[in-house]
Formats: sequence, structure tokens, C-alpha cells
Amino acid sequence: MANTTSAKKATRKIARRTAVNKSRRTQMRGAVRQVEEAIKSGDRAAAVKAMAHAEPALIRAAQRNIVHKNNASRKVSRLTRQIAKLK
Repeated sequence: MANTTSAKKATRKIARRTAVNKSRRTQMRGAVRQVEEAIKSGDRAAAVKAMAHAEPALIRAAQRNIVHKNNASRKVSRLTRQIAKLK
């Protein structure tokens, strides 16, 4: 348990940041899931449309240190490659 005033404030800040980051991570995962479902169904147009929403979400999450930048880059690359195969 935090003893000092500054440590108590730090724990409050951490709790707020955690809540924000969980929300952002959930939104990012949802965007990726929509792309994956469109790919699975074979609907290229829907996959491209969903990817236009998912890619910025992934990049933003990487910029805010919610996921590692290489992780986000890898996800974008793999999803893009899967969409290209749908032609």
C-alpha cells in the first residue's frame, strides 16, 4: 500500500491510465476482429473497408505504447497480405 502522498497520487494516475488503455486496446482488437471476419467470409470489399478503420487504430495504439510498434506493424502487414489474397 502506498504511504506517501505522491505514491498515492501515482496509484490513482496508474488506475486512470489503465482504464483508458484497456478501452483503447479493446477498440483496437474489435477493429482487427472485423477485418478478420470479413477475410474469413471472403468479402474483399468489406475487408478493405474494415482495414481502413483498423490500420489507424493499430498505429495509434503503437504510438501510445498500448502495443509494441513492431507488433502493430506485423498485424497490419499480415492483414493486408490476407486481403490481397482475396482477389
